[in-house]
Amino acid sequence: MTLKGSSPAIMLCMIVFTGALGQDTVQQIIPGRTNSITQQQKPYVILISSDGFRADMAEKYQAQNLLRFKQQGVSAPYMLPSFPSLTFPNHYSIVTGLYPAHHGLVDNSFYDTSRRARYSMSNKNAVGDSSWYAGTPLWVLAEKQQMLSASFYWVASEAAIQGVRPTYYYTYNEKIDIDTRVEILKDWLQLPEDKRPHFITFYLPEPDHVEHSFGPESVQAKEAVLGVDSAIGKLVKAVDALKLPVNYIFLSDHGMTTVDTINTIPFPKAIDTTKFYVPNGDVLVHLYAKDRTSILPTYHALKQEAVDYDVYLAENIPSRWHYSRSNDRFNRVGDMIMIPKHPRVFRFGTNRVTPGKHGLDPAFKDMHATFIAWGPAFKNGKTVKPFENVNVYPLITEILGLQYDPSTIDGKLKPVKRMLK
Repeated sequence: MTLKGSSPAIMLCMIVFTGALGQDTVQQIIPGRTNSITQQQKPYVILISSDGFRADMAEKYQAQNLLRFKQQGVSAPYMLPSFPSLTFPNHYSIVTGLYPAHHGLVDNSFYDTSRRARYSMSNKNAVGDSSWYAGTPLWVLAEKQQMLSASFYWVASEAAIQGVRPTYYYTYNEKIDIDTRVEILKDWLQLPEDKRPHFITFYLPEPDHVEHSFGPESVQAKEAVLGVDSAIGKLVKAVDALKLPVNYIFLSDHGMTTVDTINTIPFPKAIDTTKFYVPNGDVLVHLYAKDRTSILPTYHALKQEAVDYDVYLAENIPSRWHYSRSNDRFNRVGDMIMIPKHPRVFRFGTNRVTPGKHGLDPAFKDMHATFIAWGPAFKNGKTVKPFENVNVYPLITEILGLQYDPSTIDGKLKPVKRMLK
């Protein structure tokens, strides 16, 4: 989309604006920043997320570009999401190296009992409010060390976490077509070296949207996967033409499974809504007590009633999920949580139940995420053992030579270092 005769720097100052449906399509640029001389010598990382791209999708639907890049670089049979296997918690875990109960985004929507406020991914004010987010996202880490970053969407990239946003970023919208996005990313990488981002996030909402509507085994899901594959092919072709030392990491936040949309689980009779706040949920339901004396009686009543779901007190949530009361640093996990047994899901009220769902135990194979990486930092044609997504953070810092305190994150370099040259 670069205009004839215009430089990438001029292009970046131009405004792309459609105003369609009130969505903000203006590129935001933080003025006055430059890469240090040291950071100008570093390689580049483009972190690409395809929402809901289950670990088996590339092979299942023969995504030719991704299969080729897999052979050229490193892949894992799957990457293990953090619990819950939902979009906002996992995208933020990937860029902070923290489990959801440690970084604060414990669900796509949740209630904070300490501040008596609700966070929802559909609430733009909450999404842009940095006070909801703990940890140090990779772009914040980079910017604090005078390495410029850019974000074509990522959870929390619109918030000034620790007072810092990416140098170049967009408020999330779905109105900028993929070809335009690829051209803008290419323009970023043609900026003068002191203005060129070395860490870039690039988010794709598919195949998640289509999988929810039609299921992950549908023809529509296959078309969405192949659409993502085509987009990645265009991106890599455009960027590789620049002859820069660019490393690509293609991953997903979670997988997707097909559920029973007919035999759903109704709202449990044991729950008195005058005593509990219960946000809507179909695969993970939080119960926040208004009256704490009601917790144990309700829990025991639910245990008697529960057949197609499990119920846990916050203190007794399985330790492997790092989600129990002892992990909940911000008091945001419900006093109890309920999780349906696949393929059943909850249905409260008249809400429509869609055939594709995620949010279940990350160990369930349908929740497994994709991981493929290639570029000069990665070994060729190597398969590594599955690993947790919090380990992506130290992997990227290793490639970019960014400094951090290992004690401040949950991720570990050791399980992923073997994929690097």
